[in-house]
Amino acid sequence: MDARDTDLKKELDATLQTRRELGEEYESALVDSFLEKVDQRIDGAVERRVRRQLAEQQMATARGARSPRAADSWGERFGFGVVSLILAVPLSAIGGAFAGFSGVLTTWLGVVGVNFVQAARSNPELLPGRRRRSARDAD
Repeated sequence: MDARDTDLKKELDATLQTRRELGEEYESALVDSFLEKVDQRIDGAVERRVRRQLAEQQMATARGARSPRAADSWGERFGFGVVSLILAVPLSAIGGAFAGFSGVLTTWLGVVGVNFVQAARSNPELLPGRRRRSARDAD
């Protein structure tokens, strides 16, 4: 528990004590006041996090690195492939029920296409004529 959590706990305790002293008629005003303080803390935390992420992205861009969002980990790629295959099974059944073999074929062409686009997004060198820029190319 850090200092901010301790401060928030003290605020809650003070709000509850005030509610005991003033009675139920002021309960909604006290709750609204406490929630406003919590909301301000959340806004501040989100703002700090966004500023930090923007600064990290600007540093990465200044250094010539790929943006953090574009860099996929192996786990993300593996998860994407597994999820697409899991979804392909019911989609194949639906396609086969409505259109027979052509529906199954269309479904699997879509699955392969989606996975290829994901792979090409992560690895531009898969497409002919595209490659990652190296530090030597940037000069």
